[in-house]
Amino acid sequence: MALTISVASGKGGTGKTAVATNLARIVARERDTWLLDCDVEAPNCHLFMKPEVQKTEDVSIPVPVVDHSKCNSCGICDEVCAFNAIVALSKQTIVFSELCHGCGACSRFCPNKAITETPVRIGQVDVGRAGAIDFCQGVSGVGVAIVTPVIRAVKQKVDLAAEDTVVLLDAPPGTGCPVVVTVSGSDYCVLVTEPTPFGLNDLKLAVQLVRHLGIACGVVINRYGLDGGTSDVEAYCQSERIPVLARIPFDRKYAASYARAGNWVDEFPELEAVFCELWASILREISPKEDAR
Repeated sequence: MALTISVASGKGGTGKTAVATNLARIVARERDTWLLDCDVEAPNCHLFMKPEVQKTEDVSIPVPVVDHSKCNSCGICDEVCAFNAIVALSKQTIVFSELCHGCGACSRFCPNKAITETPVRIGQVDVGRAGAIDFCQGVSGVGVAIVTPVIRAVKQKVDLAAEDTVVLLDAPPGTGCPVVVTVSGSDYCVLVTEPTPFGLNDLKLAVQLVRHLGIACGVVINRYGLDGGTSDVEAYCQSERIPVLARIPFDRKYAASYARAGNWVDEFPELEAVFCELWASILREISPKEDAR
């Protein structure tokens, strides 16, 4: 079974993708590595990894189609739909495809067999290689509201991963359903934050999420030393007994490198050392679980 490590953050802009892509480069030096970009509404790992995409597959969900000649507006489909995607009016049943999650309940429970399903494309999955790293990203369609099926399709691609493979998941920002789907099943979660009031507030929300899911976590503080909020983040982690896995100093040259999609571990020896220690810290944190494999 592969070792799965998710990289998440309570808010956007903390440097989560920078941590995921640079960590992938370090891990790939000693282990077979997959990098999965699950931030399907705004994937950008490819900007840093520059993968060669070898295969693209569409992701679709089954959306109901009502045969009005068979429908008697009994309302059962309306009752069983948890997402208000189908509404039975007195003279017609209406489908709101944008709200449909493709669960199939309406067609299953329709007593008159008036509902069938048709596949509707909501995104795609790209699979390829970035040097020694297997790469996969999901891309949701424009205006698509339901993105979790795209994330699940991305995660399914590592079912073929070898037993000793390390799978890194770059999660969407925040603490919503896309994040839950991404980090669920992870062996460990790296939470990236920044030393600001917003960063600390959203870190607390992210910690609550991963703990609810029963996933162990550690913190990476990016832009360390940026302002007076650094000590607040450190104090919170200490009070909650959350290990600080790495501290990435605030430096204009690191920001400039990130802006042009550079790779920190290739450009800055001091950051290469930070990410090597980050990987070593993760292994120390999960060593009991690794030993049990």
